[in-house]
This record gives sequence, C-alpha cells and structure tokens, in this order.
Amino acid sequence: MKTMKITGQRGLVEAVLGLALLLGVFQSAYSIHFEVKDPLNSTCISADLFINFTVEYKVADKQEKVSFSLPNTASTDASSTCGKENATAPLLVIKFGNSHSLSINFTKLPLHYQVDELVFTYNLSDKELFPGATENGTKEVSSKNTAITAATNYSYKCVNPHLVAMGNVNVTFYNVSLEAYLNNRTVSLNATSCSEDTQPTSRPTTPSTTATPTTAPITPKTPDMGDYSVNTSSGAACILAKMGLQLNVTYIKKDDKEVSYEFNIDPKHVAVNGTCSNSSAVLILSSDIVYLLFNFTLNATASTFYLGQVFVNATVPDSKEPRFIVDSDKLSYLKTTTHKSYKCKSKQTLEIARNFSIDTYNLQIQAFDIDENKFGPAVECSEDQNGMLVPIVVGACLAGLVLIVLVAYLIGRKRSHAGYQTI
Repeated sequence: MKTMKITGQRGLVEAVLGLALLLGVFQSAYSIHFEVKDPLNSTCISADLFINFTVEYKVADKQEKVSFSLPNTASTDASSTCGKENATAPLLVIKFGNSHSLSINFTKLPLHYQVDELVFTYNLSDKELFPGATENGTKEVSSKNTAITAATNYSYKCVNPHLVAMGNVNVTFYNVSLEAYLNNRTVSLNATSCSEDTQPTSRPTTPSTTATPTTAPITPKTPDMGDYSVNTSSGAACILAKMGLQLNVTYIKKDDKEVSYEFNIDPKHVAVNGTCSNSSAVLILSSDIVYLLFNFTLNATASTFYLGQVFVNATVPDSKEPRFIVDSDKLSYLKTTTHKSYKCKSKQTLEIARNFSIDTYNLQIQAFDIDENKFGPAVECSEDQNGMLVPIVVGACLAGLVLIVLVAYLIGRKRSHAGYQTI
C-alpha cells in the first residue's frame, strides 16, 4: 500500500487495490492466491498475498529507489514443489513481469513450521520498473530472518504490514494468509497471528490520552518521553530513540464532516518491535489503537541515514471508515551523518501526508553504526539552531551598544581635556 500515489501506468487494478488499502479494507479479494500441488493434485501450500517491493538501484552515479506491487498477473512457477519427507522442503516460487521472481522456502520443526528463506530475483533490464538503470541483467537478494512462523497445522495470518529487509530491497507483506504442510490437504481454520497484529498484554490502569474517546477529541498535553531501541540478532542496537510523539490525523466522520484529531503515543502502553539490515532499520510501535512504523534508510555512498518511510494504521473516534491508514515511502526526514545522532529539543512537525503529520518533542535518534549501544555526537535540528540565534543576536546588539557608548564616552572625554590646555 502506498500513500497512495498511484501512477497511471499501473492501471485500474492497482488503483482499486490502492483505494481499498487506503480505506483500510484489507480484504482477501485484493490479495493474490497461489497454490502448490503434489502429483496427486492435492494442495500442500496455500497462500493469499499482497506484496510491495522497494528496490534501490544505481542510475549513473546516484542511487534511485523504486516501489512496485506484486501484479495480479503473478503466477505460481513450475519450479514450486511440495518437497519430499525428510529430503526436500516445500517451495513456493512466484514469477511475474520480465524475469522477476520471489521464492518462499519452508522448513518444519517439531511444533511449528516457518519460512526459512526468502529469495527475490529482479531484472534490471526491465526499464519499465527500473528506468535509467546503469546495470542490466538479474540480481538476487535473500534473507533468512523472515519472522514468518506458525504452529503445526495452523495457518499464518498477518493483516498489518510485515517487512523483510534484504540488503537494498525491502519486501513488505500485507493481508497475508499462508499455510504449508497442510493437514489432510485442507487449509486450517486455526491461525497463528504475526507480531504486528498482536496487541500488547498490558493495558492502561488509569485514563490515558491514548484511549479512544467516546466524546469530542480533546487536544492532549505534551506527550511523555519514550526510550525505544531495536537490536540486531547479535544484540547490537541498530536504532536508538528518545522522543515524545503526537499524531495529528484528519479524517471523515460518520456524519460526513471532516475533523482533526490529535493523540499521543504513550510509551508505557506500546509494544516495541523492529528489524535490522545493512541498509534498512525499522522501528514499530503498536498498541490497541495504533500501529506505527518508522523505516530508516542508509545511504552508504553519502554516509548518511534518514527517515524514508512512515506507515500508520490507527483507530480514530466515530470514523466513517473502519481504519485510518497512511503509508508514505518518499520521505527524507531526520537526515544526518552516520555514527552521529539527530537531536531536536524543539517541537518538530513531520508532514507525512495531506491528512497525517507527527509532532516530535525532545527527539534524539540514531540508526545504523551505533557504537557501544550509545548515541553518537548529536547534530542539532534547524529549529534548535534558530532558537539559539535570537539570544546570539540580542547579545551582539547589546555588545554593539556598549561599544558605541564606550567610544562616545572616550571621544567626549578627549574633547573635555582639550579645553583646559595651558597657554
């Protein structure tokens, strides 16, 4: 799902997809169905998927980024297999476009099964998807860190976006219903939900600004500060963040009136998740009313990182639509040099979309290249620098005034002495 900046080339089907997702209607009808069958025509893998790909590639001496969705013309490749007991594992290979494919490799353990590896092959010679690409031919990226797993004889379901980072490629799954090793060759009615759909076990014990109001929204106070971090598999931090967050949304109520609504992220009542890769670091904050994703991108060539994508899926009061959803991946906020942190004590507003913005308070954040799990030297935001400019100007003016008075005094004193010279 994009914010949704739908280009004309994508056609009517993707426009309908974009509209449905923007309205929060994650219906299985908009996912694409894939099956793998054995020689007896019995299903061993069943998958309903909607997938978005973001690929960074080289154009001349610059790095460009392109996003595209799995088209409805995608199909199950003949190389897909049910595997053989104790020999080979099930494999779903999805092919689409001009020599692009996504391979989903499964493995089975005593109590659960999982996607053991994702392999994405893309063709840079496809100039429709990769205009101006310096390189040609196919490239392959993969990841064994998929976090897609389900209990034996259960299906795997995930409505919210689930991101798998693979170097210069991000693969985001939406509205997934997936099962391998089908029992009696039928899809299970039981499901294992992904962590993105799972709500925190803790609940507010006292009224909080994060609770969904039943009356007219009240502007909340300044949000509480939260400390958030995301670690790699080795335990090293790939994201460190301290910040207060206030979300500002504009939406249509059931009476067809457009209203604005502000609410705070309460750090005591959100679950913190995320993923790390060489070029992408994701921070996810989720509660019973909001799922908020920040995706930071590393530009290795320029030795900088920045906030490139924000996704929000929230419940708002008396909304005409069931969910408020925005996905914007063309951002360039909080940009700074690697090994350094970005700091902004002042209130800072990040405009994510026409109907959604985020206010940050007392922000300090760093992604990638974090030494000893501590913030690097801070680079201050322009708002803080402008705040320091006023006292500097006032001080300079006062110093100038003192200098003028002193010069006038010395000139006057010299003239006074000149009047009493001896004859």
